[in-house]
Amino acid sequence: MAQDKHWNISPRISPEADSALSAFPPLLRQVLFNRGFADDPSARAYLRGEPNINTDPFQMTDMRAAIDRIRYAISNHEPIAIYGDYDVDGVTATALLVETLKRLGADVRGYIPNRFDEGYGLNNNALDELKADGVKLVITVDCGIRSPAEALHARSVGLDLIISDHHHPDDENLPSALAVINPKRHGDLYPDKDLAGVGIAYKIAEALSSNERQETSNEKYDSSLATLNSLLDLVALGTVADLAPLVGENRVLVKKGLRQMHQTTRQGLFSLAAVSDVAMPKVNAGHIGFMLGPRLNAAGRLKEALAAFELLTTNDVFKAGELAQQLDMQNRERQRITRDMQARAEEMVISEDPNAYLFFAAHEDFNSGVVGLAASRLTEKYYRPAIVASKGEDETRGSCRSIPEFHITDALDQCADLLVRHGGHAAAAGFTVKNENVDALVARLKAIAEEKLSGTELKPTVTADAEVSLSEMRPEVYEKGLKYLEPTGYGNREASFVARNVKVKNSRIVGSDGKHLKISLEDEKGIVHDAIGFRLGDWHKSMPARVDVLFTYEPNEYNGRVTYQLNLKDLKATNGR
Repeated sequence: MAQDKHWNISPRISPEADSALSAFPPLLRQVLFNRGFADDPSARAYLRGEPNINTDPFQMTDMRAAIDRIRYAISNHEPIAIYGDYDVDGVTATALLVETLKRLGADVRGYIPNRFDEGYGLNNNALDELKADGVKLVITVDCGIRSPAEALHARSVGLDLIISDHHHPDDENLPSALAVINPKRHGDLYPDKDLAGVGIAYKIAEALSSNERQETSNEKYDSSLATLNSLLDLVALGTVADLAPLVGENRVLVKKGLRQMHQTTRQGLFSLAAVSDVAMPKVNAGHIGFMLGPRLNAAGRLKEALAAFELLTTNDVFKAGELAQQLDMQNRERQRITRDMQARAEEMVISEDPNAYLFFAAHEDFNSGVVGLAASRLTEKYYRPAIVASKGEDETRGSCRSIPEFHITDALDQCADLLVRHGGHAAAAGFTVKNENVDALVARLKAIAEEKLSGTELKPTVTADAEVSLSEMRPEVYEKGLKYLEPTGYGNREASFVARNVKVKNSRIVGSDGKHLKISLEDEKGIVHDAIGFRLGDWHKSMPARVDVLFTYEPNEYNGRVTYQLNLKDLKATNGR
């Protein structure tokens, strides 16, 4: 049976806000109020996806120095390398800056390290190779903020280095580079700290084009704006796939980016959508998160991410088709490996200590490209910080996933003396450790987790916007209200509701592995609602006659026909029976 969850139902809208938002349908009013919008102008700005902050890229520390150096390189025909990461955020950021600089006449190439041979972030061998190839300027995207030694090496071999990254910096030990662009830097004035790596790459593109737009005719200004807009499909892909919170500027960029994707001329995206069975004109953030993103990520997880980079930058329809099929096959293989690894990792941690505050599983056979996915599944299933690691000859590479109660990168910072390198966010991180230090690292991390989490009820919380009668769920509720909340996802959850004491008409399990639940629910007016519960298939064996359900309400298109269904996030027997 799925893990028991705590249901948190938001308080009812205040009478003042209800009156101020009277132009909106009642359920949408409640949802807007829950997200902090209690007056008409702010609610409309949010629904339209309008920024409410000053988004001038030159507010970022070192942006001016970076733009001046890039412009000098372009003017003097100096070879430039964009050095990315092998995940979707890094690949899209690399493609975005390569495309931008090519349009400005630069001699530029993309470089994405191989996860297995080179590891995460900057590495000295790659810098040496780029130098030997005549590169004068290296610009990192989505990496580099935790690479002070490699930055010094770049300087020692005569490479100019600009670092752009969104991972948490160690402000005591910033890399010594010509420019370090990261809005999370201490004292940085940029108001939105949550941009993904591709979002920061976009701000560099924006800064590069801003001078042209100020100094030229309206016609050129419009062309420059169109060029920037054409990059927003990449921004949407990387931002959603990297789980950057869909609030503030991210939400604005992704909303515009989805519009751009609906009309994209990017050949690789057409081919990727075709193998993913996604209709490009209707793509949303969910399609990126669950269908397009995983296929782009599969390349870097199993082999090297160049196939994903080439797919996003090619104009050749045949090459795009081949690459998309390759990524689709790699994604199927990735799914198989993840399932096997998760089962083995789960067996290891449960046999050792099922009540541990932090789970750790490492093995020589674990594929280092997939350890993060296995860690994610453990965290999701047991609601504990989880680390899954691949053990090499001399070093172990680990990937961490965490829960809101435990900042995993802060915990790794407290183990820095044991680590070769590390970095990440509150909820996800990675590290490399010498094999002789693994036991000490695990002991220290478990002690930190126990100190932080003991006495806390470790139970996932699911938040609902309102308790409703199931009969309130009609197509117009979505079409005239809920759909305007898009893009939804991490940080900007879908509207969700609770209905109680609902009659179960029938249920069955679906999916190739029988893990999902298909159920029909009857409301008090006798109307039947179809519902799908992903990974809730265990309920079928002992389905109660009446249930309480926590769900989102969504359109479901099949064979050109649109119906509406409940997407169950959790269910409980009514009155516990």
